[in-house]
Amino acid sequence: MSKEQVRFRAMTLEDIARIVEIEQEAFTTPWTSEAFRNELFNNMFARYYVMVHEGRIIGYGGMWIIIDEAHVTNIAVSAEWRGNGLGERLLVELQRRAVGFGANKMTLEVRVSNEVAQRLYRKMGFEPSGIRPGYYSDNQEDALIMWAELSEERSNDPRGHFGEDDGDTEEQQS
Repeated sequence: MSKEQVRFRAMTLEDIARIVEIEQEAFTTPWTSEAFRNELFNNMFARYYVMVHEGRIIGYGGMWIIIDEAHVTNIAVSAEWRGNGLGERLLVELQRRAVGFGANKMTLEVRVSNEVAQRLYRKMGFEPSGIRPGYYSDNQEDALIMWAELSEERSNDPRGHFGEDDGDTEEQQS
């Protein structure tokens, strides 16, 4: 992929329809628009961001910030944009923003069969720490629990902007 402009911003109500489209491409049990509305308006711990290219949302990620821990709830890149390193870029942005909110650790669950995602998470500093048996409702597949330590140094990685607020950031993606 040649250098592309990628921008990150806080998710809004107007973004939900597109986010649900990406959810349906990425997951066998996608979240509904109501679930995202609930996260945006009723969950004081929730922080959701979209990744935009040329005015179109091409990915998104969400997390809960609880005291000094960030729990990734969702992260996905549109099918047409996968394989370009954008999942990594999105995860870097979530880690940076988590540090900005005071988190020093990040956790997530991933299907035990999803080796592609696990490779990305390991590359980003996540280590396995346990199993949630039967976690996924569609087929009762187990989830691998992974944790990563976050640091200010990592958040200032040259791959993009570290932002403490919900403002826009513009990035060069290589």
